[in-house]
Amino acid sequence: MNEEKIAVLLLSLDEELAAKVMKNFSSSEIELIGKQMSRLNNVSLEDVNNVAKEFCIMARQKGGVLPVHGDALRNLIVKAAGEETAHDILSSIERTTGSGKYYRNPLIQKLQEIDPQVLIDFTRTEHPQTIALILSYVGAEQAASILETLSPEIQCDIVKRMATLKSVPHEVIEDIAKTLEKEIIVGGVSDLQPGGIAMVAEVMNRMNRNTENAVMKSLDDTVPEIASEIRKKMFTFEDILKLDDRSIQELLREVTTEDLGRALKLVDEEMRAVIFRNMSKRGADMLKEDIEMMPPIRLSEIEKSQRIIIDATKKLEAEGKLVIARGEGGDQFV
Repeated sequence: MNEEKIAVLLLSLDEELAAKVMKNFSSSEIELIGKQMSRLNNVSLEDVNNVAKEFCIMARQKGGVLPVHGDALRNLIVKAAGEETAHDILSSIERTTGSGKYYRNPLIQKLQEIDPQVLIDFTRTEHPQTIALILSYVGAEQAASILETLSPEIQCDIVKRMATLKSVPHEVIEDIAKTLEKEIIVGGVSDLQPGGIAMVAEVMNRMNRNTENAVMKSLDDTVPEIASEIRKKMFTFEDILKLDDRSIQELLREVTTEDLGRALKLVDEEMRAVIFRNMSKRGADMLKEDIEMMPPIRLSEIEKSQRIIIDATKKLEAEGKLVIARGEGGDQFV
């Protein structure tokens, strides 16, 4: 069963029934399926019937085509996951698919495709609020790379603004679009809700360690409540210690020995011990030897390998193969 077929099947059902089915999914699974729902345009009745037959479930007959619209998607996810959790899931879907009100927005799509250097040059002369708005739409990787080019004072200001951004009127988006019209071809835009704690946490995960620490320290000093909320949403390399042994073993099957060795080069003995005990004795001995014999490498290479392992962890979480506790004081799962 793949996510696209599940999305088609759920959208063919009555909202209440579909919501009951989705209540059996984890938040990560709901988000994964929600993204597929948001990407669907119109689904033919033939496709619905084919999916229904495949899963041996009778699809509700709608005749002609099955419309896919934002209200249906939002209602399903709210009923399945609750209002608070649904907000985070829908925000993630909107950022990932470039959709406002859950349909594709040309401005966001172009912002995500534009040359990062163009945006770096543009942000140097813009107001922090404008920069925060732009970075909320370009994706975590690109936002992190742009933030790293700014001064520490501006970095902290922008992160605070990103974390507290609310719905933005389309007029504001259009003003920015006009300024960027030489680089971006833009159609109509709607009121959108960018940024938020989840987006900032993802950006923090993509920044180099020194910049991340500096920004978080500044947030701790100025807006500790926001800093705390961001940490709850973050997943750092050290958070691997919060995984159970089975999850760590699953993770180790997904990453290369080379990345694992580089990632462990500067960590403490406690973390190394956790990794080693989840490997075969021969594998652990070989990895220890690789780390000891490893020549000096750039800190950026170590952090790159750590990010690869973080991404692998998130991929496994999205697939429902493990559950991770993020940030400070996260609940343990038993």
